[in-house]
This record gives sequence, structure tokens and C-alpha cells, in this order.
Amino acid sequence: MRLSEASRSRLVDHFMTAKRLTTIATLVLGVAIGIAIDHSGRDIVRPVGAIPSSTAAAEAAMQSTQAAQGSTSGLTQEEVTTIRVARTITPTVVSVSQREGSGSGIIVSREGVVLTNAHVVGEARTVEVGLADGRTLSGQVIGRDPTIDVAVVRVSAQNLPVAPLGDSDKLEVGQSAIAIGNPLGLERTVTIGVVSAVNRNPRGIALDGLIQTDAAISPGNSGGPLVDSRGQVIGINTAVLAGAGASGLGFAVPINLANDVVRQVLTTGRITRSYLGISFADIEPELARQFGLPVKEGIIVGRVEAGSPAARAGLRPQDIVVRANDTAIASGGDLRRVLRSLSPGTTVRLEIVRPDGRSTVQVRLGEAPPS
Repeated sequence: MRLSEASRSRLVDHFMTAKRLTTIATLVLGVAIGIAIDHSGRDIVRPVGAIPSSTAAAEAAMQSTQAAQGSTSGLTQEEVTTIRVARTITPTVVSVSQREGSGSGIIVSREGVVLTNAHVVGEARTVEVGLADGRTLSGQVIGRDPTIDVAVVRVSAQNLPVAPLGDSDKLEVGQSAIAIGNPLGLERTVTIGVVSAVNRNPRGIALDGLIQTDAAISPGNSGGPLVDSRGQVIGINTAVLAGAGASGLGFAVPINLANDVVRQVLTTGRITRSYLGISFADIEPELARQFGLPVKEGIIVGRVEAGSPAARAGLRPQDIVVRANDTAIASGGDLRRVLRSLSPGTTVRLEIVRPDGRSTVQVRLGEAPPS
């Protein structure tokens, strides 16, 4: 299920790598036109005496160094880090556009592989990809998985800059998060915040296990990277929740999950997902009280698709699923994560609750039809 582009956004951010002070002096004007400047570290330069007139080059180098030092003297270490990261990641951020809209993307392979959102490419088979060096290339959509809002695009180019990927399973709430993207057509915009929460299943968004961040995300950021303070991509910006009293509620697909789609597409040419064949709703305490349900959490089956693995195993509407294999099921996101970890053809053990008590059902999973 796709989210509208208006409810999505992405942020992108780039940081400065350290101690290239003379380079900064020549590049500082580039910031105003979207070119990040590279530096980290703020060594204190003590006053020096007269510079020997014997080497004009040495004098020029010293002046350049002092000018570069002055440009960082008012920055905090956090700002220096953000600049360094932006400098590293910005060249890998692209724009992705098709007839019905546009968004952002991130280069993950030197051979022209771009990762973005499924809702950014929509149903298009080809898209336009705008590189940081000014080139616009035709890109072929070689894979998409709307269930996690990820798409893979390939362009005909070699030796492209590549974004380093982090490990989203090791994220800590409170660590820095930098979003980079093309909000409202403003290319390679950088915003900063923190990882507000992990493993989120926000209401109104048909996605689960998301990273929540307060880094500003706006329309056009979708598909762009969420980056940590080391300059590693930790997520793909995908959605934002807006409403009365709500702000700073941005969400990103964990990079480990997104990269799994890339690996499948590049190794097999397709995306395979296990298939159970039910629709369901989360059980919450209020719902349980209202209908006198025997449990306070889990999922309740709404529909069982005819001929599906669930139907063949005997699942019925109004069954309540409370466990899958060894994982407690408190919400639909829990079940989806279990199913994503299993291959078609494997068996999942479901513990269900019915009016006559609890029982266990073994379901041999099928393969989800192409989306």
C-alpha cells in the first residue's frame, strides 16, 4: 500500500571529513550552491611571527590555512560533524522523477544502482534520475516492494559515488540523524535531528518496523537517505505524519530491510515474499473490552482468501493470532516481520484463540504474487 507523496518526505545531510583546511578555503563559497565543504576538527592555530619573505608560496599557504581556520572557529563539534557527513553523502543523493511525481534516491552501487521508495516510482517502468554532477539519466525500475515501500532503479553509468550503508539493527534512540533529499524541488537539502524511536508501526501508515526521526522531512524527501553521525545510511525516508498538534514525526525504512530487497533483485532478478493470505486488524485494550475478547493484544482475522495457505490450514475469520513460531504477536507488524523472515515453502506455527480455547495451526507459506 503506497502513501501519497504529500505525506512523505525525506531529509538528506552531509558532513565534512577532517582536516582538509586549505581545500575548505577554496570551497567555502560552494555551500551556498549546494556543495558541501569538507572538514572536521578545529585545531587551535596560535599566533605566529613574521613569515619569512623568502617563500611567497609558504606565505600564501599560511594565509589560506588561517582563513580556513577562521571559517570553523565559530562552529560546534556537532556542526563540524554534520558538515563532514553532508560532504560525504551529498554526491550520492539523486532526484527521481516520473510522470506522476518526484522524490529522491541514493546510489548504492558504483554500477548505477539506486535505492528509493516504491511510492516515488509508482507504476512506472522508467524514471529520470538526476545526479549531483548535473547529469540526468534514464533509469529502469528493476524491482519494487510496496509492502516495505522500497524500489530499485538502475542507470547506465559507471564509477558513481556510493553511499556507505550502516547497520539499522544497532540504532540507539537519541543518536544523531541527518536527512538529505530534494524537498519541494530544493535539491540536496540537509536537515538534522535524532532517532526518536525504532520499530515504529504508526497509525495511518501501512508500514511497520520504521525508524522515527524529528529531522525535518518534506514532500520530495521520500527515497532519500537518513544518515548517522559517521556518514552511514541507516534508513530510507518514507513518510511523515502531520496533523493538529503533531510535528517532527518523520519515518524511514531501516536500511537493513531495504538492502535485502536490493540483494534479492541483483542476485535473482526478482523479489520473493512469503504469503499467508489473510487480512487482519490489531487488537487493542479498548477493542477487547468493547467486544469482550479473551485477549488484550494480538491480531484478529478479518478475511481468509479462498485457496490461500491460510485457508488450506483451516484459519477462519475472527480467529485471534497471538503467536507465530516463537514470537509473541502484539500487532500486525509483529506478524509481518515473522513472515518476511521466512521463505515461501516454509512452515509457520500459529497459536490462535477461538471461543472454545487455544490451538495451534501449521501453515505452509506460499509465494506472494508480484505487486
